[in-house]
Amino acid sequence: MKIYTRTGDDGTTGLFGGDRVRKCDARLECYGTVDELNAFMGLAMLAAPIELQRKLQDIQNELFVIGAHLATPEVGKASTLPALDDSVISRLEMEIDTAECDLEPLRQFILPGGSEAAARLHVARTVCRRAERLLVDFSLDRPVQAMLLTYLNRLSDWLFVQARWVNRNAGLADIPWEKAK
Repeated sequence: MKIYTRTGDDGTTGLFGGDRVRKCDARLECYGTVDELNAFMGLAMLAAPIELQRKLQDIQNELFVIGAHLATPEVGKASTLPALDDSVISRLEMEIDTAECDLEPLRQFILPGGSEAAARLHVARTVCRRAERLLVDFSLDRPVQAMLLTYLNRLSDWLFVQARWVNRNAGLADIPWEKAK
């Protein structure tokens, strides 16, 4: 299979199901940002502790599923795609709760950073929040499975907590935000 098809040279791309849309279509902005998030998850994995790497890879696979759903405009065709169900949300919540058991409760805003691994997780978190905002806007006039929105919302929380957990395990304290004087 060739990587180039030349079919997009006119500024369009194909969706699952055969429809073609402009490359600036809001749908593409959504799944393109999910793809960007997936790439940042891969970057975060390079600096992450071994016990976090498998979790990041699981999330990468789930992000591919989300991208496939977003690239499929016909609701009926989406039923042929792999599904995300409540168990993935439960897993993210359980992993958040487990990590938080090791962390001091937050009493103030903290700055993103600390270790390289935490900084990469924070970058992924901000891309996740952007993906969520784009998807919320997209869902105002087109059908979007509620699960996709819930997943991105929970994932950004997961990334925040994992960044804190990585720093804690590296012996680094949260960096408190200081108001400008």
